[in-house]
Amino acid sequence: MKEQDRPRATSKPGQTAALAERAEERRRRMTAHVAANWREAEDWDLDFWQRQGAEARLSALVALRNDLAAIRGTGAALDGDD
Repeated sequence: MKEQDRPRATSKPGQTAALAERAEERRRRMTAHVAANWREAEDWDLDFWQRQGAEARLSALVALRNDLAAIRGTGAALDGDD
């Protein structure tokens, strides 16, 4: 994402409260796990994603692709793209 495309923090009344509310909502939705080893982490990850619906999995995939495109630059091809 280019600098000019990034959302910017503003000091308009009410926006600070709205940002705080959205941040709190994200914290409530977050799921975390501390694994003792890689195998346990992989098992937990697989179980987590299998519990998610198809829409959530697709949304996560699209978000990852968008993040990769932003990191590599808007015109960069991703691995596997022809």
